[in-house]
Amino acid sequence: MNRYPVPAKETRTEMIVINSRFIVSAGPAFSVEQASDFIARIKSEFPNASHHVPVYVIGYGPNTIAHCSDAGEPAGTAGRPALAVLQGSGIGDIVVVITRYFGGTKLGTGGLVRAYSDAVRAVLAILPCAERVPTHTVMMAFPYPFFERLKLMIAEHNGVILDQDFGVDVTISARFPVDHFLEFQKDLSELSRGAIQAEIIETNLNTILPMQIH
Repeated sequence: MNRYPVPAKETRTEMIVINSRFIVSAGPAFSVEQASDFIARIKSEFPNASHHVPVYVIGYGPNTIAHCSDAGEPAGTAGRPALAVLQGSGIGDIVVVITRYFGGTKLGTGGLVRAYSDAVRAVLAILPCAERVPTHTVMMAFPYPFFERLKLMIAEHNGVILDQDFGVDVTISARFPVDHFLEFQKDLSELSRGAIQAEIIETNLNTILPMQIH
């Protein structure tokens, strides 16, 4: 299961090109439905705009669903150049809507291609990114003498403690990247001589976590 960069949150910027106003909105989308909802929301926010050019890439690498539309602009001048910039960014699960208010001066074919390409570049330049990381949420119960060592082990395997309960035993729930969990489980078994096992209670393929330097 690959991890890859995705938008950390929705982001917006604006630019003026020969009196035309371009409002560029970007955000995360993990499905075509989420992308469609984002596009519809932007359209309703700016109902009087001349054009709403939508582009999105769902997934990452060779396994993607990509979409673009010229949204009433001359064929090939808006959606395709905007999508080309988006696909070249290395970011997955992203939707962008370029909203244009026509300023009364035609930009021409080349001007439109440049404007829509630059619009996507402008929002990508300020877009905060995170990682899409498949994760397991796990639970484990163990005697108190293991507590301090287990806290360190969880951190060593890129895990995060979500909850702690101190009863007869200590019960911890924690979240691990899927690609770190098996090694943690192995080390946990060695530490406890097989007495302690972490039980997977949830798997989330679309957890958004801060970017890490690998």
